[in-house]
Amino acid sequence: MERAPFFDDLAEGPDNGAAYWLRADDGVRLRIGVWPQADARGTAIIFPGRTEYAEKYGRAAADLAARGYATLAIDWRGQGLADRLLPDRAIGHVEDFADYQRDVAAVIAAAHALDLPRPWHLIAHSLGGCIGLRAVMSGLPVQSCVFSAPMWGITLAPATRPAAWALGWSAARLKLGRSMAPGTSPVHLVLGEPFEGNPLTTDRDMFDYMRSHLVMQPDLSLGGPSIHWVHKALVEMRALARLPSPSLPCLTFLGTAEKIVDPGRIDARMAAWPGGSLQMVAGAEHEVLMETPAIRALAFDQATALFDASADGPVNRARIG
Repeated sequence: MERAPFFDDLAEGPDNGAAYWLRADDGVRLRIGVWPQADARGTAIIFPGRTEYAEKYGRAAADLAARGYATLAIDWRGQGLADRLLPDRAIGHVEDFADYQRDVAAVIAAAHALDLPRPWHLIAHSLGGCIGLRAVMSGLPVQSCVFSAPMWGITLAPATRPAAWALGWSAARLKLGRSMAPGTSPVHLVLGEPFEGNPLTTDRDMFDYMRSHLVMQPDLSLGGPSIHWVHKALVEMRALARLPSPSLPCLTFLGTAEKIVDPGRIDARMAAWPGGSLQMVAGAEHEVLMETPAIRALAFDQATALFDASADGPVNRARIG
């Protein structure tokens, strides 16, 4: 694999981090960040959220390394340094949510090529939780999965939800689907809004960490999604909600101050997940893995405890739907 640009100074991860270019099977260029670990007990494969990129998980990689795990994180198509899919690179876009599974396949091929330590485990945040749920239902070869505020539903006012569906259908017919969704901004949230009142984290240091990345490397930044992306997200979340959970060890974190994803969908999913558990995190906002030091320590301790407990179990082979 060809080396890709990697902003190690911004990531603040373990010293041995590197990035590589990948190609999905439709030709879209992706990027992964990898932090190997000598004598690792396994590898955490991180599926980031919308607007995120590999370096944002540098501190998480350090937390995982301290607990004996290597880390891989991906730039999904349309974000980070992966190929942007519209001329206006500020708009988050994907033609179909199934295309993200092409990215997943490329990641797994890369994990094999790099011979990353087994067993593999999934950590998936927000949008990554939606992609990750579909992936584990389709046989992602991991032995456990950890979700952080997974995007299994989006918080919308009851009166707004029908309008969101109608906008998606009408925009497709009027060829407006590639326009930015109403009410969103071309400026990334951490650049466009102050720390006070932000919906991501209660930890100023982590907020400043995220902001510094985009100030120093503006190409990593992403604004709001396209109308088409929102519509396809709604379609995918509705489809996933109708499918049963795989029999795979699972832990999901959700902050009690969550304002972005729908807690009701998460409650329903985890209540019906065989062997799964939901950890409510008092006071945490959307980014549990980028919260206060005490919350981060709790999350990584519990995540790696799940990894350790499932290390000798079967590799996921679920095929649902």
